Amino acid sequence: MFNFRKIAAVAGVLATATFAPAAATAEIFKGETAGVGDPVHTMFVTFANQAGKSGVEIQVNAGQTLTKSMLKGGRQEIDLFSTVPSLVNLMKGQKRMYEKVEDAPAAAGKLRSILGFKAGAYHPVTLAGSGIENWEDLKGKTIFTGPPAGSASATSEALIKIITGYEAGTDYNAVRLSWGEGYAALADNKIDMMVRPAEIGSSKIEQFGLSGEFRVLSIPQEVVGSEAMQALFGRPGRGMLQFDGGVYKGQLTGGEITALGFTQFVGTHSGVAEEVVYNATKAFWENLDEVHATHSS
Repeated sequence: MFNFRKIAAVAGVLATATFAPAAATAEIFKGETAGVGDPVHTMFVTFANQAGKSGVEIQVNAGQTLTKSMLKGGRQEIDLFSTVPSLVNLMKGQKRMYEKVEDAPAAAGKLRSILGFKAGAYHPVTLAGSGIENWEDLKGKTIFTGPPAGSASATSEALIKIITGYEAGTDYNAVRLSWGEGYAALADNKIDMMVRPAEIGSSKIEQFGLSGEFRVLSIPQEVVGSEAMQALFGRPGRGMLQFDGGVYKGQLTGGEITALGFTQFVGTHSGVAEEVVYNATKAFWENLDEVHATHSS
């Protein structure tokens, strides 16, 4: 299950501070989220649709890299956006992808959360015939770990290292592509495995079982309790998640699959009026039955 202690801590950082006064005239708010088919995209677009019922019009630009969207949000170049909890501290500390971004700490201080949700789990997907049946088989293979500028690639590579000890670029070939290119590369057998954050039961994952068989590798039980894995589970927006492997047709890993789960937020910045955020959020919760009916599985 998810470790919400760290998630709540980050949410507190995001939510603390006052918002700007409400704007006197109506306006269209700029929003950014991930690509179509991603649970983060689904949630953000749903939120935007419901917000429109309260007069808060959000123009959604999808298919964006969230590391960049959060920076743009902190700079107040866009108004609402999908947020990755683990990126907040990286921005504050000017680390990794934000290392050369001088205003990253200041931008992080202006981020605000609206609501969070369990978005899904990291799926290590490999096709039958790839020669990969367990984590040790990744040695010498080509693995898509995520987009070049995103946080998913670093998380995927950390997951592989904790389980196997393998280093990207030394023990296996890590390739970083867009999400769409990653799916296509696996389908065309140009890579051996794809690590993809997705909702449980994702049609994007299910597609690999429509014309053949595939595996979603499960985190080994003997690794779950290790200090390194518990630290990964304990990162903001991360946690252990378990699901039935039979949820996917053609999926070969039997029984319960243990995976790295992730939580996301719909966020904004301190320059957006408190009244705007309140009205948009109120409309979302007031129409929750419609949201459930629209997105029922």
